[in-house]
Amino acid sequence: MVGKVLQLDEILVKDDLGCAIANQWMEWDMLRAIWKQEREEIGRYLFATDTTETSNASLPWKNKTTIPKLCQIRDNLYANYMKTLFPKRKWMMWEAFDKMSNAKVKREAIEAYMSHAVDRSGFQTEVGKLVLDWIDYGNCFAMPEWRDGRIEQKSKDQMGYVGPSIRRINPMDIVFNPVATDIRSSPKIIRSLVSMGEVKKELESLTTDDNRESIEELWNYLREYRQTAANFPGEAEIKDALYNVDGFTNFQSYLKSNYCEILTFYGDIYDYQNDEFLENYVIKVVDRHKIIDKRPNDSVFGTAQIYHVGWRIRQDNLWAMGPLDNLIGMQYRLDHIENLKADLFDLTAFPPIHIKGVVEDFEWGPFARIYSDVDGDVKPLWADAQALNANLELANLAQTMEEMAGAPKEAMGFRTPGEKTMYEVQRLENAAGRIFQSKTELFETEIIEPALAGMLELAKRKLPPSEIAVLDPEYKTTFFLELSAADITGNGRIKPVAARHFAEKAEKVQNVTNWFNTPVGQDPQVLVHISGLAVANMMEDLLDLEGYNLVQENIRLQEQADTQRLANAQTEDIMMEAQTPSGLTPDDVAQ
Repeated sequence: MVGKVLQLDEILVKDDLGCAIANQWMEWDMLRAIWKQEREEIGRYLFATDTTETSNASLPWKNKTTIPKLCQIRDNLYANYMKTLFPKRKWMMWEAFDKMSNAKVKREAIEAYMSHAVDRSGFQTEVGKLVLDWIDYGNCFAMPEWRDGRIEQKSKDQMGYVGPSIRRINPMDIVFNPVATDIRSSPKIIRSLVSMGEVKKELESLTTDDNRESIEELWNYLREYRQTAANFPGEAEIKDALYNVDGFTNFQSYLKSNYCEILTFYGDIYDYQNDEFLENYVIKVVDRHKIIDKRPNDSVFGTAQIYHVGWRIRQDNLWAMGPLDNLIGMQYRLDHIENLKADLFDLTAFPPIHIKGVVEDFEWGPFARIYSDVDGDVKPLWADAQALNANLELANLAQTMEEMAGAPKEAMGFRTPGEKTMYEVQRLENAAGRIFQSKTELFETEIIEPALAGMLELAKRKLPPSEIAVLDPEYKTTFFLELSAADITGNGRIKPVAARHFAEKAEKVQNVTNWFNTPVGQDPQVLVHISGLAVANMMEDLLDLEGYNLVQENIRLQEQADTQRLANAQTEDIMMEAQTPSGLTPDDVAQ
């Protein structure tokens, strides 16, 4: 047996449908090969500590400094996107489509449950990862999932969050038809690398009384051919490129590891083996040839709830560009000029020496003595000092990179030159951040809003009767609300109201304030037709002050009356005290 080559094809029992899905993965993954190379280069620049780790390593410079401008733009975009997406505690609302769903009890129940789900499931943390994917890769992908984080402890109740959450999908681990009209209309395949224990746990969750025997047979098959390939003394050979699993040198090294690759297919596919069309199915393929699960997608939306948003949309290609893609060349030039300037500075401070004729050995330094013959000479070769004036070009490059990424200086707190009025500052800042605002609104509508809808849909299907804690904004106390799936079922949508209204509200406040300061806004003939209560309600909404209960009809008059009433009582007490004599009088002493 020693030296004999093991033909893996002879011991693998392939499923035609599983192999078709694996082939489709390879085809779509190959179509984005150039895109993957570009992501790798951006990653090297983002986390480089010097130019030896980037494409600038080929330059023959002594200095190897890298200016982390690309990384700073990434951090700046991330901080501003997150602050705009979640500017306040209450950033979502229920928008009903019929009268029954708009009832106060229904609206409050849905909003309370979604606030609970967002807070407990780590929603904002996962969105932060999606934003980083959006910046680094130009694309981010997410899907809702049901989480059961309960932990059984002795003599204690089960603890942990049970409910919907959002899960980030690594852009490198998902493929689809890149020329489809949108992500919803294309089949999708997600790759995940799990341990053998997780595969067994997955199979156990699928086991019923009817399929117990087939599940056990499948698990034994997965173990046996892995053990055969791992223990075979010779070299394993497989001719099909289908089994070149990413991250492993060959298929045999993959089988010897404790990991399993699972390809999960979402969408429509034709099964040649059984001659049937599978519409809106979820199919899981392990080791690129064996199906371990095949079932219809039970989502009420009719498609797989996988959401995608691109930063710079390409026409006729779903793989979008990122804000950093076009800045790689400028980062290359920034490092190039910085190191060139540093090398020229070194040449100016320590210039090379030109020696002519016969010159004795010497040490170059202050007041050094140099002996030479009649024709001998020693002189330094000075570099052109004008080449050191590169700081201006470096500053211009850095500023241009900020603007090209849609993150102007104003977003970092720096003010553009020139004296301006307060209204001009607001108007110019809104105009300068137009790209940033539009991108943030795009992320909100394409990722956050559908993710919230997917989480709510999951809760409607799987939520058991439960109790959640709700903060009463009026009395600042916490009460507990009992909910069931029927309580959060309605005709409408859960809608984020943060990013798309943030800049709009700020501009409205500025416009209203400036209008009331104009002669027209102060004209009594105009003001007589404007409701003061309506203006107060408008400002309360624009400034997001609803929780403070500031606006109440004629509340100022009631407070003034209470104040005057208290002042009058105090004045009366003071006058009574003034009329009361102090000390002893003749009537106080016995005669």
